[in-house]
Amino acid sequence: MSQLQRVKISALGTYVPPRLLTNADLEKLVDTNDQWIMERVGIRERHLADKGVATSDLAVEAAKKALAERGIDASDLDAIIVGTVYSRHVFSLDRLSRPTQARREKCPGDLISSAACSAFVYALQTGAQFVATGSHKKVLVIGADVMSSIIDYTDRATCVIFGDGAGAVLLEPAEDESLGLIDFLHEVDGSGGCSLYMPGGGSQNPSTHETVDKKMHFVHQDGAAVFKFAVRKMASLCEEILRRNNIKGSEIDAFIPHQANKRIITATADRLNMRPESVIINIESYGNTTAATIPLAMETARQEGRLKKGSLVLLASVGAGFTSGATLLRWAY
Repeated sequence: MSQLQRVKISALGTYVPPRLLTNADLEKLVDTNDQWIMERVGIRERHLADKGVATSDLAVEAAKKALAERGIDASDLDAIIVGTVYSRHVFSLDRLSRPTQARREKCPGDLISSAACSAFVYALQTGAQFVATGSHKKVLVIGADVMSSIIDYTDRATCVIFGDGAGAVLLEPAEDESLGLIDFLHEVDGSGGCSLYMPGGGSQNPSTHETVDKKMHFVHQDGAAVFKFAVRKMASLCEEILRRNNIKGSEIDAFIPHQANKRIITATADRLNMRPESVIINIESYGNTTAATIPLAMETARQEGRLKKGSLVLLASVGAGFTSGATLLRWAY
């Protein structure tokens, strides 16, 4: 077997719908207030898609921005991999105006990574393997979700947390072996299946009047259980990937974690002895956009000048199930 090729991120694009739902708006819907939400999760506002706007609509907008940044067309892609919570929203290559002939010759079709909030880091590594082996040259990885479509806005335990958004990165071979993806870790712990889930849908509980009346098609969460697991697992996974690469937390230039809860992020950063300026937090403006949080946070880091060529970057996520993942890389542009 030939040596694997180093893989880099060569472009980034993000998109959020324009409509905002603020904490003040939520005060009119459920028994909550701005102080309660900010203290517990660190969110002030979140973007919501209008009715009828699908996950694929957001994904396409983010993809277009990434392709434009790289200066290529969708027909140049070898594969598109979508990380998402709600995989029933089918993403179509045709939405990017990809010629049918090119799709048939170069790409077997879209791939879906449905790993909840960890979906983007899982999709990122799936795409990286295609490029690393030489079978693909350009793979677009997208994290996108319209969580508002499966949130009960009378349930204050969930409606204050989630927002909608999308982000896309382009993966290509790295000419400079010192740049690009270095290492990754993924774990699945099935003990969290009843702590954050949607009971309705699929073959077990297909949509009926009864499942709708029982609100089974909305997200249900045991917040305390999720918080406890996320604090422990995100930190331990990051510690492991840093240990096996002989890197200290203080050496990380940009820590870009899943944006589920500000307290989880800061607890992880403190345990790893990270420099405060290296920790990327944008949850206040977007909420938890599940599969989209990490690329959206990448864009925030870039806009703030904290993501530059050669920066040592650590991505980390914990999601429903429970799923978890971490990726270590050097930013390539």
